[in-house]
Amino acid sequence: MIPELFNFSAAQRGMLPENRSAGMLPWIIAIMLFLTALASWAGFSLVSATSRLEGDMGRRLTVQLAEPNARLRQGQERALATELPKLAAVASVQRVDEARLQALLEPWLGETVLDAEIPLPTLIEIETSQAAEQARAQVAALVREVAPGARVTADAEWIAPAVSFLSALQWLALGLVALMALATGAVVVMAVRSALNTHAETIDIMHLMGASDRQVATLFERRIARDALFGGVVGVVLSALAIIPLSNRVQALGGGLSDAGAADWWVIPLLALLPLAGVILSRLVVRSTVLATLGRTL
Repeated sequence: MIPELFNFSAAQRGMLPENRSAGMLPWIIAIMLFLTALASWAGFSLVSATSRLEGDMGRRLTVQLAEPNARLRQGQERALATELPKLAAVASVQRVDEARLQALLEPWLGETVLDAEIPLPTLIEIETSQAAEQARAQVAALVREVAPGARVTADAEWIAPAVSFLSALQWLALGLVALMALATGAVVVMAVRSALNTHAETIDIMHLMGASDRQVATLFERRIARDALFGGVVGVVLSALAIIPLSNRVQALGGGLSDAGAADWWVIPLLALLPLAGVILSRLVVRSTVLATLGRTL
């Protein structure tokens, strides 16, 4: 079916000669598919970022010991390090070392405050074997017995605003893809109507010779589908040349951002299907436009 769509006979090639607006159509479609591919890649990357953040943080708890008495705090820390791993919901327990804690607090408190004699709280990171909210009750009950003044928080609470923001960006990317599809369809409609006006006399002669509206629409479908395929391939290739450096930049960030911001491997092959989607969309738009326009004129 696809080869037939692009197969013109010698007679058919001369029926609809190229005009100036038709020559611009492939490049307009290339721009639309370029922007669509970028928006699609951004959307898939955001989906990966959200799922990975939720997966990494969804099973983590943090215990904060803010006891001012250093000796008492150390005793509570040792007790928790001994008792927490015994819980069925706890997979691993790790104390945040002082150097890392100072690095976390330095942007907020500054070096001057950290150099002062201010007792820093002790943080214990817990990775659970189930969802953090389910394990939180068990951990909180043990912490209340060992260290009544300690605080247990789920890491997912801290990233909830980030997850909400990423979800909003996902919908924005989806909206941009939909707008690009509508814009591409509108451009094809204008090109087809212009071509119908340009070749009105030729179409009248074809009708006198017995050609049906559907046969005329098929000629336009083939011409526009060829232009859409060319423009789609150019647009996706250009988008790949932009996406690959951007992906490398994200990977170069390091830390959690490199894992969260990079799209999965299957995204690029999926983007390669965009030219085919552009051809299908263009064909449907051309057929409906030609049949509707010719139906009104007859």
